[in-house]
Amino acid sequence: MPKKLFYFNLNGLAEPIRYILHYTNQKFEDIRYDVYTWPDPKIKATLPYGQFPVYEEDGRILTQSLAITKYVARGTDLVPTDPWDNAVIESTLFSILDYWKNVVPSVREADPVKHAELRKNLLEQSIPYFFSRFNKHLEDNGGFLNGKLSWGDFVFCGVIEASDLFLGIELGKDYPAVGNLVKHIRNLPGVKEYVKANGPFTIDLERFKYQK
Repeated sequence: MPKKLFYFNLNGLAEPIRYILHYTNQKFEDIRYDVYTWPDPKIKATLPYGQFPVYEEDGRILTQSLAITKYVARGTDLVPTDPWDNAVIESTLFSILDYWKNVVPSVREADPVKHAELRKNLLEQSIPYFFSRFNKHLEDNGGFLNGKLSWGDFVFCGVIEASDLFLGIELGKDYPAVGNLVKHIRNLPGVKEYVKANGPFTIDLERFKYQK
C-alpha cells in the first residue's frame, strides 16, 4: 500500500517529513487539507488524537511529527547509530518545540491588544533567548545539530521556515548559522526539486486567527 502523509497545505510540522521523504526518494501521497476550515469535526473524529500530521504505511497509522520524521529517516545515515548522538538531537528538538509552542498562540490570537503583547514578547524575549543559543549550538557543531546532517536538522529547518512564514520575519538574517542550515536543507537533492515545484507557501493571517 502507498505511503500517505496527511497535513495542511502549509509547511509547519509536516514539512520536515516531506523533505526527508523527497530526499530519500520515497514515494508517498501528500494529502493536504485547508487550514482555514479546521477544525472539521468529521475529519477530526477520524484522527487518532484529533490532530495532524498523520502518516500511514501499509494500513498502519503513526502520529506525532517527531516520531514520524525519525521513522521515515530510518535505515539512512540521517539517524545516528549511537544512542547518545540521538539523545543530543532529541534534546535540542525538544527545546525547539518549547520555542514553537509560543509561536502559534501569538499568531492566532484575535484580540488586537493580546496579539500585540504576545508578538512583542515573542520577538523581544523568546526569539533572542532561544536563537542565540541555537545559533551557538550550530556553530559549535559544524553547522548541524550534532556534527553532521541528521533527521533533526530537517525538523529544525521546518520550524524556522514556518516561523518566517507566520511571523513575517527572516530568522536567518540575525542568526547566520540558523540561516545557513536552512539553505543547506533546501538545496539537498530531492528537496530542491520539491521546493521549486511546490512554490512558496502563503498564509492569510487574518483568516488564520482564532474566532472570537
